[in-house]
Amino acid sequence: MSRTICTLNLNGIRSAGRRGFARWLKRGRPDVLCVQELRAHETDVEDDLRSPEGWNARWQCAAKKGYAGVGVYSRAAADRYVAGLPFDHCGDEGRALRADFADLTVVSLYVPSGSSSPARQKAKFQFLAEIRPWFDALRREGRPVLVCGDVNIAPTALDLARPKQNVKNSGFLPEERAWFADLQGSGWVDVVRRLNPEEPALYSWWSNRGAAREKDIGWRIDHVFATPDLAPRVKRAWIEKKAGLSDHAPVWVEIEDA
Repeated sequence: MSRTICTLNLNGIRSAGRRGFARWLKRGRPDVLCVQELRAHETDVEDDLRSPEGWNARWQCAAKKGYAGVGVYSRAAADRYVAGLPFDHCGDEGRALRADFADLTVVSLYVPSGSSSPARQKAKFQFLAEIRPWFDALRREGRPVLVCGDVNIAPTALDLARPKQNVKNSGFLPEERAWFADLQGSGWVDVVRRLNPEEPALYSWWSNRGAAREKDIGWRIDHVFATPDLAPRVKRAWIEKKAGLSDHAPVWVEIEDA
């Protein structure tokens, strides 16, 4: 038996809803779906988006209206949820939601973007620094864990279409790539790249400018990290480029049950 886990930055759940999110969810039926950038509170959306029939759904919304936010949809009920992170930085922005199942922990994570201003890049660097001990603490729990979400980092030159032009841009800065490499060095596994080691154009996000999507000028910034004990059970990993729900694509993994 196996289960599928999916992660998707919605770029607004109401926008994704207009693009067919409810139909896509019913058709794809992941066992667990992690979403980011809800850009809404639960009272802002209809039931078919907030809590679709047959799904257990939990959100962590940002305090600011129309901003950030994460969620977890699952076909089986989680045993518990943990909202937020163990530090105050960006604490009201809806950046993480953990769902514990009997034999698996899944986290929906949304790392801040630094592209809008130097101040936001500084905030991103602080977030990355403060979240590293949290990753270490998760590993020490000894549970199989998947951390899924928009990390806003392309880790290597293979992970974006134009690396030379972006070495000074947020998402591909040397410090960000070093953070990613350090996380892997601590034992966390980037399972999409592990199972597709040399595949080019494995992108999950495209700018809305310059016909980037049509030309496939993209970035791989949405990731699934697995604890080292769980990683060998991930048998498939792929990106659903043609879903058309937002400027990001769903990232899927299939894991064998223990």
